[in-house]
Amino acid sequence: MDGLVRGETCAWFAPQNMTWAEVYTSVFRDLGLLVENAARNAGVIRFIDEARLDFWSLANAMPGRGRGYHRIVIDEAAFTEIGDRHTPGSMLHTWETAIKPTLLDYEGRALVCSNSAGKDPDNFFYAICTDPAYGFAEYHATTMDNPVLPKRRPRESYEAWAARRRAEMDSLKVDNDPLVYAQEYLAEFVDWAGVAFFSRDKLLEDGQPVPWPKHCDGVFAVIDTALKTGLEHDGTAVTYFASLSIGPHKRLVILDWDLVQVEGATLETWLPEVFRQLDYLAKVCGARNGYLGAFIEDKNSGTVLLQQARRRGLPAHAIESKLTAMGKDERAISVSGYVHRGQVKYSQPAFDKVVTYKRNTRNHLLDQVEGFRIGDKRSNRADDLLDTFSYGIALALGDRKGF
Repeated sequence: MDGLVRGETCAWFAPQNMTWAEVYTSVFRDLGLLVENAARNAGVIRFIDEARLDFWSLANAMPGRGRGYHRIVIDEAAFTEIGDRHTPGSMLHTWETAIKPTLLDYEGRALVCSNSAGKDPDNFFYAICTDPAYGFAEYHATTMDNPVLPKRRPRESYEAWAARRRAEMDSLKVDNDPLVYAQEYLAEFVDWAGVAFFSRDKLLEDGQPVPWPKHCDGVFAVIDTALKTGLEHDGTAVTYFASLSIGPHKRLVILDWDLVQVEGATLETWLPEVFRQLDYLAKVCGARNGYLGAFIEDKNSGTVLLQQARRRGLPAHAIESKLTAMGKDERAISVSGYVHRGQVKYSQPAFDKVVTYKRNTRNHLLDQVEGFRIGDKRSNRADDLLDTFSYGIALALGDRKGF
C-alpha cells in the first residue's frame, strides 16, 4: 500500500485465488477513496494516481509475464509447486522465467512471505532462504515474537491479556507435536523425511482401542469420493465419528469406516446405506443429538452426491471450501494438535476391521493414516480415508470453518 499511494505499479502473487481474495478486500477497504476502478474477477485495482495493483494466481503458468512492477509480494511461497528451476510449472521456474523479469523495468523489489514447509531444495521458499545465489535477505520471526498475538478481547485489561498470552504461548509447545511446533510456531525448516506423522500410540488409550461410547453428543460421517473406474484410481471412502464432550475438551472416536470402488450409478444406491449406518450408530452410541449427517467435499463427484442427498431429503453438508482448498499436508498439520493431545481415538471395531480393496486385504484406515508422511511425493498412494480422517477432526474439533 505504501507503493500504491506513491503511484507505483504493484502485484500480489499467491498459490491460488482464494489466498489473495482477502488481501484484495483489505486493500480496497483501506484505500477505497483512491480507487478509480476495480474488478475482482480480473484481479486488478486501478487508482486515481495511475497506481495499479494486479493479483495473480500462481496456478497460472506465466503469472505477470509482459508486465513491469515497482514492487511485488509473493504470499505463502512455501506452498507453491515443487521442482527445480528447469521444471516447467515449478515455482522456481516460474520465478526465473515469468516473475523476476517483471522487476527489470523499474529495478523493482520482491517481498516473499511464508511459513516454512519442510526441507526440500526444490521448494521455492526453502531455496531462496538457504541459497545466497538467489539474492534474498532473510527475516525470521517466531509466533512468540509477534507482540499482538493472541488478539486482545474487548475490554480485556493489558494485565489479563498478558497473562493469557503467556499461558497460550506455553500451551503451544505442550499441545503440538514437536516437529509441528518447530515448523508452525518457530518457523524452522523441519526435515519430515520418514517421519510417521500420526502415530498409533496417540490414537489408542493405554495402548488399546476404545469401545464404542454408550453415550455421545452425536455421530456423523465424512465422505471422500471419485467417480472413476480402473484399478489405479481413487475409490469412495467414508469414516464414521462420534463426538463426545469430556471436561473442557471434546473427544472424537472413530467408530467405523468403509472403502469401496463404485461407479456413478452405484453411488446412488450406496449413499442411503451410509445414512442407515449413521442411524444405527446413533442408536448404539446413545447420540443425544442423533446423527448429524454426512459431510462431503463439494466438487467433482461429491457435488453429485450432495445433490442426490438433497433430493432424497437426507442431511448432507458441503465441507467448507477454505478447508477443502488446503493441501493434504496443510490439512494434516492443522489437525495434528488434536491427535497429539489425545482427543482422537480408534474404536475397537474400526481398529479391527479388515477390507479387501484393489486386491489388498488389510485395515486401510490404519494403513493410510499411520502411513502418511509430510511431503510424500508419491502421487499414487491411496489417501481417501486419510482425507476423511483429517476432515472429520477439523469439523468436529476445529472452529465453525474447520480450523
